[in-house]
Parts: sequence; C-alpha cells; structure tokens
Amino acid sequence: MTRSVFLFGPFCLPSMQHTLLQDCPQGLPARLARHRLVEAAVALPALGPCDDGQVDGLLVGLSENALALLSQFFAIWGAAPVTVCVETDNGPVQAMAHVLHSAGLADAQDWIVRDIDAAAVLCRATAETLALARTHPLPALRARWSMALSGAASAQRAASTPNAARLRAPWTRDDVEPTDQTRPYAWFFALEDSNLRFRRFDGSLSPQIRRAGFVMSDAVTVLPYDPKRDLVMVIEQFRFGPWLRGASNCWSLEPIAGRIDPFETPETSALREAREETHLVLQHDQLMRVGAGYPSPGAVSEYLYHFVALCDLAEGQSGIAGLNSEDEDIRSHVIPFARLMDLIDKGEVENGPLILTAFWLAHNRVRIRRDMAG
Repeated sequence: MTRSVFLFGPFCLPSMQHTLLQDCPQGLPARLARHRLVEAAVALPALGPCDDGQVDGLLVGLSENALALLSQFFAIWGAAPVTVCVETDNGPVQAMAHVLHSAGLADAQDWIVRDIDAAAVLCRATAETLALARTHPLPALRARWSMALSGAASAQRAASTPNAARLRAPWTRDDVEPTDQTRPYAWFFALEDSNLRFRRFDGSLSPQIRRAGFVMSDAVTVLPYDPKRDLVMVIEQFRFGPWLRGASNCWSLEPIAGRIDPFETPETSALREAREETHLVLQHDQLMRVGAGYPSPGAVSEYLYHFVALCDLAEGQSGIAGLNSEDEDIRSHVIPFARLMDLIDKGEVENGPLILTAFWLAHNRVRIRRDMAG
C-alpha cells in the first residue's frame, strides 16, 4: 500500500530520495497553492502556509516505511503531515504534505535544488541526522544540523584533495577496514567511537583497534599584516580549552579564526570572519595562503586553512567585535611584528595557529615587504 505525498525543493532530487526514503519513486509534476518554501534550518526548506504562494514539486507514491522515514525527518524541525490538495496535469489530487506552522520564518533559498555540490552536502548531512535519530533526542539533532552540514562540506573538500604521496605511503581509504562506528555524543560537536584495522608498513592489516575522535569541521585562521608599517593584528578572547586545562589566564591571543560555513570557500570564510571579529573589510586578492593541515590528527578531525591578509593597519588600533548570536566578546590589538615574536618567545602566545603563521611570516616577511615596496 502506498500513500500520495507531495515532495518539494531538494526532496525532489533522486540523490536526496535515495538518502531519505531508501527509494527513488516515480514522480508526477505537481503544484501546491497557498504555500511557500520557508527555511526550517540552515539550507533546509519546509512548506509554510502563504495565501498567495505556490510551490512546485512532485507527487509520489510512498510505502509506509518510506513515509515513516520522511515524517521522522520532518518532525525534527517541527513540520507535521497534513492533507492537502495538489494540482497536476491530470487534475487535483489529495495528498499528504509536511507543513511547518511557525511565525516569522524566512523564505528558503532555492539554489540548493540546482547546485549539485550543495545537494551532495545536504544528502550527507541528512544521512548523518537519520543515523543519529536512532539514539539521540530531537534537541541534539537540531543543534547538530549546522555542524553536520559543515562536516559534510569538509568531507567533500577532503575527498577532492590530491593524495600527495612523495614520501608517505600511497595508500587510500581502501587500506582501512572499519568494522563498526558509533557516535555516543552528538550536539554541536560530536564524538565518534570506532573499531577498525589499517594497513601496516609490511603490507599486512593491523589487529582490530579501538579509536575515539572529536568530530569537527574545517576552519580558517587569518593574520592581518601591514607590510608598509610592519604591523600585525591579533585578537584576544576567552577560550574554554584553557579553562578546561586549568589555566590561570583563559584569555587567548590568536589570529582571526572561525568555522567554514557549509557552502562557502575557505577564502570567503576568511573574509567573513575578519569582518565579524575585527570589522576589517578585506578582499580576496589580499589573502596569502600560508598552508593547511590537521592541528591534532591523533584524535581531532578539524582541518585548518591558514592565511595572512595584506592590509593597512594603524598602530594602537583596537576595538571590540564579535557576533552577539555566538556570545563572542573579541578585542583586537595592532602591534609591531617584532612585538608579536617577543610575545611568542616570552610564552604569552600559546595559540598554535598564531605561532605557525607568525613563523611563516618571519620566513617570508622580507620578501613580502620588498615586493610590496617595489
């Protein structure tokens, strides 16, 4: 027995149907009047009432199992199944649709439907959410969604990165055999517990080992540098990590930093974070790539893209910035480069990305200043 269901937006894509419904049913083009697409969560549309609206979609027949999966997913965001009348080329049809009745919802963006890469990110995040739904409460799933998207985008970047192996072994993910994976904790961040075997240097597979890791997403760091005046800008803010460790002073000197949003590039993220954390308005051609890598690959999936941003700075310039929505309280400092190196030597700078970028700048500073002057 099947039920007629109205699908819309990215849920009309075969890839999303395979992920969410474990099926790809034949669909009939349909239109739902007096509704619009609203944003239930980041990049996730839902149907919302609208007297003068219309949503184009597909009318499909779903099994009870597929309908249960769909309803479970929409329930996470508060959308409930209702009976609607959709218009098809063959006339009106009674169908089920999942509608979100909440005031003040923004219109959903429709680019996600057309962008293949964005749709792939959405599918991966949806698959993670469905897996977590078996063991985690709805508040955890809602809190996790934006990071699930960012993690999915990170995975796509990782998969597209060339497998450079001039010194290391030329092995791939096929040389790792996972036997089971669980996520005992998932909120904004997540913890993964895995049993696996990996290829050893003698060519054999290791015994089964157990590993746990902190599941994060890609991020950027940015150190603004004025080559004419030889000034840098660093920021200062309270950090939970030093607090957990027991540090007496939990305020950290750092570069500008932040997570890469699901559908932006590292460079675009760097510009956005600079604007949010220091009010600096930078352009793409001001960014110099320092490098990229894992700060703690033994147990953390985070991958950092480091930049130096060439710009005009004024000595003594400082200010307070940050997003209120993220409870940020960030103070910026503009100081001579020599003072930054002295702060590192004296141990006041304890932030790894700032130390790394400062030493990169120390190595390249003479060349950069000469090129900018010439």
